[in-house]
Amino acid sequence: MKNRIENIVDILDSKKAENIQIFDMTKRDYFVDQVIIASTLGERHGFSLLVDLKKRLEDESYLHVDDDNEWIVIDLGDILIHLMTPEYRSRYSLEEFLEKYDKKTN
Repeated sequence: MKNRIENIVDILDSKKAENIQIFDMTKRDYFVDQVIIASTLGERHGFSLLVDLKKRLEDESYLHVDDDNEWIVIDLGDILIHLMTPEYRSRYSLEEFLEKYDKKTN
């Protein structure tokens, strides 16, 4: 798992995704083990990141990809990747939700 996460983060970082955060949810009653959140530079950049992830992670099983202009969610089964424009990321505060969820389950 650690290598997969590092590989995803390396891909996102190499393609200029910003403010990449990883949330380990393995000890929580959550539907995935890991959540990765990254900011895009805009809508086109988000789609570019998605294409690159799919190309470079071709061994992964993609359960679902929900691609909106400002928020892309990639479900790998045990890892959930959120690619969001800074505006959407600020508006929805996923980090805050995951941190609160973490406190509720401890």
